[in-house]
Amino acid sequence: MKYFQLLQQRDGLLRQALLANVAYAHHRLGAYAGRIARARLHGEVILQMADPAAERPWPLLIAQEGSQSVIEEHFLDEDVIEMADILAYLSDDGRDTEFTFRLEDLGARYLPGLRRELEKAGIDPGRDEASHSPSTRAEASEDRGQRAENG
Repeated sequence: MKYFQLLQQRDGLLRQALLANVAYAHHRLGAYAGRIARARLHGEVILQMADPAAERPWPLLIAQEGSQSVIEEHFLDEDVIEMADILAYLSDDGRDTEFTFRLEDLGARYLPGLRRELEKAGIDPGRDEASHSPSTRAEASEDRGQRAENG
């Protein structure tokens, strides 16, 4: 590919990258929503972003209602990091330091907007992938391993 061809394709490539990120957010949040639904998790949580100044080098998902151990049973550290990255990407300015939401509302809160964005671009996100996401810590770990293999 020539230099000037690349420059001419820049806008299209940026649009494709944006849509790929929206599709990824839709897919992964759908998987988390499915895991939450199958495990019948509910209650308010706070997702705190990483803040090295506060001696918190990674994000935390903290139960405000219910049991913290149940949250830890169903979400690996990698899941919390990924969820934090996605929600930061979706936030208006990307500088939010925490997100408060009810677990059972995660899908309803974010998926419709992501679906509309994809459909507006002529992309059919298909049926919800939520029914294929793992519901336990062991399944989450297995799912993580399969995604790494398919990488």
